[in-house]
Amino acid sequence: MSIEKVREFFKKFNMENKILEFDVSSATVDLAAKALNVEPARIAKTLSFKQGEDCVLIVCAGDVRVDNKKYKAYFHTKAKMLSPDEVLEFTGHAIGGVCPFGVSNDVKVYLDESLKRFTTVFPACGSSNSAIELTPEELSKYSSSLEWIDVCS
Repeated sequence: MSIEKVREFFKKFNMENKILEFDVSSATVDLAAKALNVEPARIAKTLSFKQGEDCVLIVCAGDVRVDNKKYKAYFHTKAKMLSPDEVLEFTGHAIGGVCPFGVSNDVKVYLDESLKRFTTVFPACGSSNSAIELTPEELSKYSSSLEWIDVCS
C-alpha cells in the first residue's frame, strides 16, 4: 500500500506520526477539505504531467488550475496529464493519493507559488484517505522539489 511507502519515507525525518488518516475519502480537493474541515484552497493537490518519457509533478493550491500558457512558457512544451496507469507507474501512488513523497528520483517535483499564501497546507500521503499538515517550507524540504514556479491561475 502506498501510504506505507510514504510512512516509511517520513520515518527518516521522525515525521511519520504527523500523517493523518480519515474514515472518509480525501481523494478530491473538496473531499479532503471536508475531511480536514479546512478551506479547499489549503489542500495541496499534486498534478502529474508527462514530458517526453519523464514525469513532472506540480503541487499547487486546491483552488487553482494549471494555466496552459504559463506551463508552456516555463517548460517549453504543452501540458499533457498522465493517464491513471502512468501516474501509478511513475509515482507509485494511485489517483486520489498522489503526493510528492517517496517517489522515484527520476520524477521532478515543482511547487507552485499558489501555496505560499498559507501558513500550512495539506498534501495527500499516498492513499485516498490521508494527508499531512506542512508549512510551505516543510513541503519544499520533504518533497525534494526543484523549485517554486508560477504555472497556475
